[in-house]
Amino acid sequence: MNKNYPVSPNVPQSFSNDFYLEDEASIEAVHGYGLDYSYLVCENLVLRRSILEKVTMQRTKLVRFEANNVFFKNCDFSNLEWIGGSFHQVVFENCKLTGCNFAESYLRDCQFKDCLINFGSFSATNLKNVAFEHCQLNDSEFFEVRWKHLFLVDNELTNSNWMRTKLAELDFTTNRFSKIAFSMDQLKGLKVDTYQAVVIAAGLGLQIKDN
Repeated sequence: MNKNYPVSPNVPQSFSNDFYLEDEASIEAVHGYGLDYSYLVCENLVLRRSILEKVTMQRTKLVRFEANNVFFKNCDFSNLEWIGGSFHQVVFENCKLTGCNFAESYLRDCQFKDCLINFGSFSATNLKNVAFEHCQLNDSEFFEVRWKHLFLVDNELTNSNWMRTKLAELDFTTNRFSKIAFSMDQLKGLKVDTYQAVVIAAGLGLQIKDN
């Protein structure tokens, strides 16, 4: 792997469990466990040097959210909206992110590991040194993504949309998909295996015949 591969957050050894999600709050050094913040709307929330474990935020809306050195583990963030958020040194491990919307967010030194992200949106995001490992990303949106050092390792990508995203040097070879959307003018330099090349060609309308 590239030496810039994401590293674990620098979280403290001792925590406070006394915190609330509210507008303009700045939360640091907390360990939230088993909490439910579903259906909330919160603006300008900042979360630093913390762990959230088995926390539920279904259909929650976090406007201008900022996370720095945060570890999310076994959380349910289904249909959560953090459009325009900022994430630095953040790890999502074994989290449910189905339908989650990261559109127009900035992610740097972040890792998604063993996560369910089907129907998730990363459209118009800025990804720098971000890794997706062993994730389900079927029907996900990566439309107009700007990226540098993007790692895709052993993910499910069927029906994902990569239109108007540059693909040069992006490595898809360990990932799986039966259908995928790319812009034809961005395909040059994409790394795929033989089967993936056939799937992409068929999606572009080529008729492949064996003699």
